[in-house]
Amino acid sequence: MLIAAFTIQAQQKQDTVIIELAKTSRVIFTMRDKQDLEILKHYDFNELFKDILKKLESRDTTAVAADSTTQQPTIAQEEEEVEEDWSSDNDDDNNDNNRGRRRRGTSQSFNFDLGTNNYLADGKFPEADNQPYAVRPWGSWYVGIASVQRTRLSNKFFLEWSIGASWYNFKFEKDNVIVQKTDDGVTFSEDTRDLEFKKSKLTSSYVMASIVPVIDFGGSADKSRLWDNDSDAFRFGVGPYVGYRISSHSKMVYVEDGDREKDKERDNFYLNNFRYGLRLQIGYRSTDLFFNYDLNELFAENKGPKLNAFSFGVTF
Repeated sequence: MLIAAFTIQAQQKQDTVIIELAKTSRVIFTMRDKQDLEILKHYDFNELFKDILKKLESRDTTAVAADSTTQQPTIAQEEEEVEEDWSSDNDDDNNDNNRGRRRRGTSQSFNFDLGTNNYLADGKFPEADNQPYAVRPWGSWYVGIASVQRTRLSNKFFLEWSIGASWYNFKFEKDNVIVQKTDDGVTFSEDTRDLEFKKSKLTSSYVMASIVPVIDFGGSADKSRLWDNDSDAFRFGVGPYVGYRISSHSKMVYVEDGDREKDKERDNFYLNNFRYGLRLQIGYRSTDLFFNYDLNELFAENKGPKLNAFSFGVTF
């Protein structure tokens, strides 16, 4: 009698029947044993649904005990169960809206940044002036890992705040560059030995923290991953970051008398202990790109070339 009073759209998948009621409500029947059909024939569904509606009006999710005379089934926390089902339905627009309103709070994920890094001197690349500290884009890898908390501030506005670590790897254009620390500052010169040089680089690692406001037109509470492909939403954000240097070293690799040798020196090379700047994030579907630009210089004042480092790549 109750079912006849509503406009019903029913979808049956195996042993589950979903009945749409009104605009945003639904009833889900799940049957594990078809022998229950004989028992269900004796239920007083009128009384059952009256009891459910009363509890929904009063937001009472206390379980309803089965009655021995009417043989009503046990109902426990209808609101939570329906909400869980809605959060997994991606095909219904109304369900998407409900999911956006219900799934609030903070979610956590891990981000991996992989890209390349370089630096600018007075707005141009050092190779333009044939400087010995000019780097190769390919091989100067930037790597980062962070624990990201994504806090919903509104339906399509999120705040991503993270703590992690990152590594600058500056691979010099010339494989025989020597990085030395003197009393006057850091110097870059060429090794004139008659050797087969393989590579020379300067590496620095940092602990990092960032806060990036993000506008996500998809409004999903969960961050899209590279292996997911279920969203057509565009998203972008810009925010500050800060890092503290925890380690740095130079390394030169060469071949001498047929043996591969490696000279590695750990030092601060007058690198600034702090780095800070702005981070830009742009994403579409399951792909996210990042661009970091350091607002302060790489080396301490008057102790090295005036360079502002930057990095860009993909986040997954």
